[in-house]
Amino acid sequence: MSTVVAIDGPAGAGKSTVARMVADRLNYAYINTGSLYRALAYAAVTSGIAFSDITPEFLAGLQLEFRGADLYLNGVKLDAQLRKPECAEGASIVSAKPFVRDYLMPVQRNAARNQWIVMEGRDIGTVVFPDAERKFFVTASPEERARRRMAQSNEIANGATFESILADIIARDERDMNREIAPLKQAADAILIDTTGLTIDEVVAKIASYC
Repeated sequence: MSTVVAIDGPAGAGKSTVARMVADRLNYAYINTGSLYRALAYAAVTSGIAFSDITPEFLAGLQLEFRGADLYLNGVKLDAQLRKPECAEGASIVSAKPFVRDYLMPVQRNAARNQWIVMEGRDIGTVVFPDAERKFFVTASPEERARRRMAQSNEIANGATFESILADIIARDERDMNREIAPLKQAADAILIDTTGLTIDEVVAKIASYC
């Protein structure tokens, strides 16, 4: 039996917050897959390598692993390092490389050994853990996601409007759903959770009830 609760969905749907709270409620480990790409960006920065110059050989020299819910790079626990702006920038660059996704697949799957986990992302239930015990596709209308983004004033650019944020969300959805590698889509056996008009607590309670 798989020991994974997979939560997928588009950007701005609240997956990270919901997944973390579901994991806390169920006493499972919460695994944020985005931290993996930030960790590789951090490794490049500390090694003096440009993000675009990361190679399979460079990755082969790294030891990246989850210990429980904590991420370690070459034996060092990563935390605040991953919140550096350059790591966020680099994550989007390295994640586009097919060999990076291949490298991270066993790291993600090993996280589920000997423990229950809640893992969120774009392709967890379709690619990383197609046999997950429970799968959810968490979404909300583009307008709802734009309103939420507007409320997070620390995460929007100066001068951004509701219309510009909405356009960005729609464009990102289009890119994510039509990319060649692991496109965003709802797994056939995933439970759809539309969070439009729901509070975070209501969403968490609904997902937890299925688990």
